[in-house]
Amino acid sequence: MSGCSSERDEAKKRIAPEYDKSGKLQLLKYDSNSNGKVDTWSYMDGARVVRIEIDRDEDGRIDRWEYYGADQKLEEVGFSRQNDGTEDAWSFAGPDGAIVRIDVSTRRDGKVTRVEYFERDAMVRAEEDTDGDGQMDKWETYDGARLVSVAFDTLHRGKPERRLTYGAGGTALMEVDPEGDGQFVPLEESQRTQRTPRKPTAK
Repeated sequence: MSGCSSERDEAKKRIAPEYDKSGKLQLLKYDSNSNGKVDTWSYMDGARVVRIEIDRDEDGRIDRWEYYGADQKLEEVGFSRQNDGTEDAWSFAGPDGAIVRIDVSTRRDGKVTRVEYFERDAMVRAEEDTDGDGQMDKWETYDGARLVSVAFDTLHRGKPERRLTYGAGGTALMEVDPEGDGQFVPLEESQRTQRTPRKPTAK
């Protein structure tokens, strides 16, 4: 019991609380490894945790952001893909704790332009807004670590009209959907159809 008490006392020494003018708790600064350097900042609304920022490598730049809901459950985790203190991606977990989605700000401006979907810790598909107009125009599908296909919307109609499919042996096939009805045909076939002259209509 005395050992547990001393551990609690030691932990309290590493926590520095900050309050607003009304006495409401706003921030908890924490030195997690007792080296005299704060590496964790818990932003509070009284007793409720709103956000936690962590500098795990103690380089003076935040590399993990945790966001909590009103029920005090972790809703999303932000991180910096380039480990430079700029938050540019956010992960979301399913009921079992495994990541099911990652939102990415490819321009690193806080605007989500790419969304990756996961199953059993593997990315299965992704969609991306490559031109930043607020509409997804690129779709990727995966089979394990292998990229299976990439589809593009170059006509800005909200659905792909070109698709590049990769075979397991490294082959690639370009397909197009000229009618926009979801029916893809090989590019060569589409071009051949377009070149075929129409038969004159009988009078």
